[in-house]
Amino acid sequence: MSEIKVMIVDDHHLVREGLKAVLDNGNDIKVVGEAATAEDALKTLEQSDPDVVLMDISMPGMGGIKATKLIRDRYPDVKVVILTMLDQEGYVYEAVKAGATGYMLKSTSSDELLRAIKTVYDGKALLHPDATAQLLKEFANLAENRGQDYGLSNREMEVLQLLSEGTTNKEIAKSLYISEQTVKTHLAHIFGKLGTSDRTETVAKALRNGLVA
Repeated sequence: MSEIKVMIVDDHHLVREGLKAVLDNGNDIKVVGEAATAEDALKTLEQSDPDVVLMDISMPGMGGIKATKLIRDRYPDVKVVILTMLDQEGYVYEAVKAGATGYMLKSTSSDELLRAIKTVYDGKALLHPDATAQLLKEFANLAENRGQDYGLSNREMEVLQLLSEGTTNKEIAKSLYISEQTVKTHLAHIFGKLGTSDRTETVAKALRNGLVA
């Protein structure tokens, strides 16, 4: 693996120093820049030319979420890993939406952080387990809210999700402990509410509108 260049963006000097000490001891990782604000990071990013940016969320001025979006828009090849103490619901979804490919808590171990950097550098995504659970919950809430916009019941949303996973009517019936005829009735209602005529069209519309994960 070639050397991975990392920029650290955090308003706390001690945090930056601690992260730098950890990363400089990591194999094939080099810290090429530091910034105390998102604004400073954006000004110096082109000169630092990092492969990965470790981004705090809560900083004076521009927050880490907005900075992540700007970085990803301007430098699509640069990967951003959110590294924060904040694990409240909502931040994970916003970070992923902004283009972050990693989300780790500052309580994570040094080995986990190094692994996260190498993972996103390789083009993959990595979320802290707590963040993954929050993200799935947020997606479920968004899907449920959008389902209500179409007048879909909770049971119809369950059927729609299973439909999107390629399951047959028989498999849906078994999974939800209902009869195949009831599944067909639910599908008819779903088709009518979404204005679709078959399974393929229904799944495509559901995916486009964020009704299913």
